[in-house]
Amino acid sequence: MTKQLNVIAHITPHPEYLDAARRAILEIIEPTLAEPGCITFRLSEDTESGTLHLYEEWRDDEALAAHHEQAYTQGVFEAYKSWLAKDPQILHLRPVG
Repeated sequence: MTKQLNVIAHITPHPEYLDAARRAILEIIEPTLAEPGCITFRLSEDTESGTLHLYEEWRDDEALAAHHEQAYTQGVFEAYKSWLAKDPQILHLRPVG
């Protein structure tokens, strides 16, 4: 089995924080993509429900852990504490084959 890790995160901000949450994630895309272990980091939005969806591909678990230690990532996590309507739903997946 591969060490690569794919992450899908479903993020549901309170309606009044949707724009701020979207901007915060958009601001960290470039530095995240520059991280040595990042393969893909892409944001999508369900405009009907107001949910944000991150699709991420990482070289391995260690690369994702290093991402979580970055100051810009920690800043978004801190903001989530007041912005989110519910805890993010996060799937950690391994490619098969």
